[in-house]
Amino acid sequence: MSATPVAKLALEDGTVYTGISIGAEGEVDGEVVFNTSITGYQEILTDPSYRGQIVTMTYPHIGNYGVNDEDQESFRPHLAGFVVREESRTASNYRAQGKLREYLAQHGIVALSGIDTRALVRRIRIYGAMKGVLSTVDLDDSRLVEKARNSPGLVGRDLVREVLPERYREWTEPLGPLSGLRLPDYGNSDQPGPHVVALDFGMKWNIARHLRSAGCRVTVLPGTATADQVLAQEPDGVFLSNGPGDPEPLTYAIETIRQLIGRRPMFGICLGHQLMALACGGKTFKLKFGHRGANQPVLNVLTGKVEITTQNHGFAVEAETLPESLEVTHINLNDGTIAGLRHREFPAFCVQYHPEAAAGPHDSWYLFREFRQLLDDYRAGRPRQPYASTVSAGHL
Repeated sequence: MSATPVAKLALEDGTVYTGISIGAEGEVDGEVVFNTSITGYQEILTDPSYRGQIVTMTYPHIGNYGVNDEDQESFRPHLAGFVVREESRTASNYRAQGKLREYLAQHGIVALSGIDTRALVRRIRIYGAMKGVLSTVDLDDSRLVEKARNSPGLVGRDLVREVLPERYREWTEPLGPLSGLRLPDYGNSDQPGPHVVALDFGMKWNIARHLRSAGCRVTVLPGTATADQVLAQEPDGVFLSNGPGDPEPLTYAIETIRQLIGRRPMFGICLGHQLMALACGGKTFKLKFGHRGANQPVLNVLTGKVEITTQNHGFAVEAETLPESLEVTHINLNDGTIAGLRHREFPAFCVQYHPEAAAGPHDSWYLFREFRQLLDDYRAGRPRQPYASTVSAGHL
């Protein structure tokens, strides 16, 4: 019988956790963070926003429903490493096409099981997200700690370029029958609806599915596209996607958004939210340990309603630097940080969470409906501010 494969996670503060390797052999560095979701581990693995991070799941039993092609949010996993308390050896679900362990190994993801994830998460909550190294090939504690301290971290790095699509493409896939959403009738989806250019900084596929199911024709461009390249597509609106890492180094994206805002209706999610704020003159800052999970409460200040949301970000817009042109529409109820903005003059809005869920609650899907209304109004020659009609009518 072969020996149980060992893996170690070392943090920059000198803490080392020893457990069992459940993925590929190798060594990776990244920012060690945690996610509080109970389900959705495959969507987390394949979310490009996790590039450069070692993700710890707080739920203790991961892998019990296996993996399948339909639950992927991109072509492959993007995170640096994966940590769980206990890996399920059984994939008990009619949709399962494989097991988590084999999936991790197949895609070259170094992963660790069998450690006290409660202790690890508590350390991150107290001291903040830390740089770390996860290894199956070097098991010397002092060397691993030194490697963690010397690793680059996230601040100041352009991780978007590591997850960009190679070229533009038309997106045609709508939401599937398991989405659980009853969408408004936008007519025959085969007929041309508003044309949206989605700037992909690491976009989850379910966002594009929502845009398509909202009756839009969707063209996906790499996030490095210029304003001229976007306008050459003759869009009715522009979408700014989620993505990984620090927004401030993305000067090319900030400049593109600055040139586009006010010329077309605009909707941003997560990194797109931060980039829109930067393009309007605001600043961002790094959160202590970030917001990652499918149970984050957000207050819509326009309606007074609370939404339970899916979130994944380590940076936020700094309220003290918010320009006069932007108005706060949503607030994170866990720490009071800005969770949504709208432009006071132009049809542009953004949120610091994931209304497309995948996985997560459906409280915020109305934002796609709001974007569709902005597009329709723009095409009809009656541009307005976001939420101008829906708030007064109580539709949110």
